[in-house]
Amino acid sequence: MQPRRHFSMLRDFQLADWFTLGNAFCGTGAIFAALRFLQERSASFDSRRDLLWGMALIPLAFVFDALDGRVARWRQSASTLGRELDSLSDVISFGVAPAALGYACGLQGGWDWIVLSYFVGCGVSRLARYNVTAEALSGEEGKVRYFEGTPIPTSVVIVGLLAWAAAQARIGEALWFGVHRLGPWQLHPLVLVYALSGSLMISKTLRIPKP
Repeated sequence: MQPRRHFSMLRDFQLADWFTLGNAFCGTGAIFAALRFLQERSASFDSRRDLLWGMALIPLAFVFDALDGRVARWRQSASTLGRELDSLSDVISFGVAPAALGYACGLQGGWDWIVLSYFVGCGVSRLARYNVTAEALSGEEGKVRYFEGTPIPTSVVIVGLLAWAAAQARIGEALWFGVHRLGPWQLHPLVLVYALSGSLMISKTLRIPKP
């Protein structure tokens, strides 16, 4: 009976859901690329290829994220399953993956860990709040009129910034703005872009019209 239930779940997937899974696949690939880069660097290899490939997967995840909604509206197949898949995929691709890429680039101080964890937590909170309040924010046509706080896919901007730094070999000890010791731990000022991004995500006063 177990295999039959498994295939039944796959039959419940809509076309848009496969685009959503493509989003999650890209995010997971970016995380593995960050880990591989760290592994190669620890083995004294001087290669940023894996890191840059991983960063390139995040804009691709953004494309999948945009397409799944369009496909769902086109086929009129929006569902609760699709919404939950979208949120979980976004956490991976636009929350955990950008944080992992930042760590791989050199944001490895104690304060950096806290800020990166804060960023991911803000992303998770942002998506959970949206799922809960989406119905209340909908107009008479049943469509959400605006976002409260910036959508989590805006973290693609941070990844673009990191890709620029990586292309110029300004990562690791050469990371922009250097490193400072605050109390027991180190802080790279560049990590503050994650703090800003996370704070904008959970803002309730910032309202962005939804296209």
